[in-house]
Amino acid sequence: MIEFSEIIKSLIENWGIVLLFFSIAILYSSVGFGGGSSYLAILALTGLAFTQIRATALLCNIVVVTSGTLIYAKHGLYNWRKVIPLVSFSIPLAFIGGYLKISQSFFFILLGITLIIAALFMWMSKYVSEKSSGEFYQSSLTKDASYGGIIGFISGMVGIGGGIFLAPLLHLTNWDTPKKIAATASLFILVNSIAGLLGQMQHNKFTIEWDLTLVLLISVFIGGQIGSRLSAKTISPFLLKKITAVLIAIVGLRILWKYVI
Repeated sequence: MIEFSEIIKSLIENWGIVLLFFSIAILYSSVGFGGGSSYLAILALTGLAFTQIRATALLCNIVVVTSGTLIYAKHGLYNWRKVIPLVSFSIPLAFIGGYLKISQSFFFILLGITLIIAALFMWMSKYVSEKSSGEFYQSSLTKDASYGGIIGFISGMVGIGGGIFLAPLLHLTNWDTPKKIAATASLFILVNSIAGLLGQMQHNKFTIEWDLTLVLLISVFIGGQIGSRLSAKTISPFLLKKITAVLIAIVGLRILWKYVI
């Protein structure tokens, strides 16, 4: 059983990481994301075991996007005819991705590549989200299943929800309105984070450093609640996302430099 004193000690020792997680949760939740890619980028620079890095990032994702997903559902922002193919194929593949046993070097190489790609997608998101048209993407079971399955599998292996990849893709294809895409991305992140985490939990050596993780979960919960209530007039998410994109890209390059070169 975790003692309260141990949690306080972890908070004091890791106050910088806690503050970063808190800020990331505010930023990402304000635009419908969980922040998994940024959590991974920060944790990758710590001494935490790579197996715990993935689990911690997914748990933070779940905490941040759950309330947002419920709010979107309450306002009827889900087009289930389009959403179900995306999540139905992503869930089992995210579980398989989380279940796969991968080496530490492979994980960090994959993480570095994923962070760089995520940074590019995040940088582009302002422009693709501004795209509007009277005609929306015609639902295709094959395409939607492919989008969800591929992103879900990669997300499960790395330890993210996949929204950072899915949302720009849906905007580029004019899949639906920006609000419905944000709602879909939020649900996608939630179900894939749960599936990926369940896949990881099947391993006998699965462990979580709860002293630090609990502090981070509390931090992102508070940040997520704040972010979900912020309006575009209160915060400029696109400007902050650009800054975050640069930082994530730098971390990705640093990881690749260490494990490839």
